[in-house]
Amino acid sequence: MTDSSVSVSNARVLDALIQFLRLPAVCARTGLSRSQVYRLEAEGKFPGRVKLGLSTSAWIESEIQAWAAARIAASRGDA
Repeated sequence: MTDSSVSVSNARVLDALIQFLRLPAVCARTGLSRSQVYRLEAEGKFPGRVKLGLSTSAWIESEIQAWAAARIAASRGDA
């Protein structure tokens, strides 16, 4: 197996595991408004976007889920 086939194989595994969310989905899942998402991201209190293209960016679903879980834990005094 060559290095290029290994990286292609790894990319396929990542594609199966990583789900990107665009802004409307992030807002729907978190209950935050567009401006709140951008403000929290700028303050370093929300996961950062991933640049997918020249004018396209998205958030990684697992990072959004982890952020939500941390918020739940903090609000219940678990953190």
